[in-house]
Amino acid sequence: MDWDMPRTPTSILVVLGVADERGVPAQLCFGGAGLTVDLLRQPDAEVTARQEQTVIANLLEELDYPDDLGLQVGNRYHLTTYGIFGFALISSPALRSAVEVGLRYLDLTFAFSRIRTRETDDEFLLVLDASDTPDRLRRFAVERDAAAIRVLEKELFTNWVPTMQARFTFPAPDDTAPYTQAFGVRPEFGADENVVLLPKDLIDRPLPQANEYTAALTQAQCRDLLEQRQARTGTSGQVRDLLLARPGSPPSSDQVARMLAISARTLRNRLAAEGTSFRGLLEEVRQRLAEEMLISGRLTVGETAERLGYVEISSFSQAFRRWHGMGPRAYRTAKLGRTAQV
Repeated sequence: MDWDMPRTPTSILVVLGVADERGVPAQLCFGGAGLTVDLLRQPDAEVTARQEQTVIANLLEELDYPDDLGLQVGNRYHLTTYGIFGFALISSPALRSAVEVGLRYLDLTFAFSRIRTRETDDEFLLVLDASDTPDRLRRFAVERDAAAIRVLEKELFTNWVPTMQARFTFPAPDDTAPYTQAFGVRPEFGADENVVLLPKDLIDRPLPQANEYTAALTQAQCRDLLEQRQARTGTSGQVRDLLLARPGSPPSSDQVARMLAISARTLRNRLAAEGTSFRGLLEEVRQRLAEEMLISGRLTVGETAERLGYVEISSFSQAFRRWHGMGPRAYRTAKLGRTAQV
């Protein structure tokens, strides 16, 4: 996980709200984070996950590491807390698709856990892996992320709120009542892994506020926002810049490694740590440029393919269908037609 990727300060403000209720001044939470309340309240303010971790670590230390602090904070993360990401979830056709969108754009949330799904005949599980998080923050991270998932589930279905089973690797606290209240059933403690379980008959249930157009629009906005944030950080940002500089004849991964003065193996490892790969970045850059070239209406499909380094138009068309589920000509017609109507 890239702890230096920019994010809104919303999550830190939630944490500070809990701190205030427990008698801890904001200033005591800011030690080493380089933040102030005035800075956080600026409309264009940005922070990093690393700064947020520092704020949380300070609060945990001030409160002597209470068992359920992560749970109490996570209960306050509503759909509106996430901005456009929340709208992308609520407009999804079903819970399964909302989960897919959520994991695709997880870096737009405030999660510290890596989350993956696992499905059996009886269960649909979200597995939370906070191994990248510092030890002193790990329990908080898992509790907060699990509780936040529970809140999202409640708000996605509005009038119908099923229970959500949870399993945690850490030992049971002295008082488990807050956990039972949060999830609707007492979680299992001392488990082999941290998971929250969604009822199997729930995962494909239609969402009451599904809207196909809004879902497409908000997901496109999520993608753009994520690209903007990723492009400014880490090795992946440097690789994107090099690929964008030569879209017609993009450098190979070995060439990029040499340009960055690192080994090919180091490049692979750094990109993997940032949740991507050289091939994934190349696809991402080509997809974005293809959309821009086609929508501008100034280049033919063949010219677009050539400028993106495709030897054969058919190869470009196949890649485009994989990205959008339609060919480049149909995509341009649909986009330009919609623009003309607006």
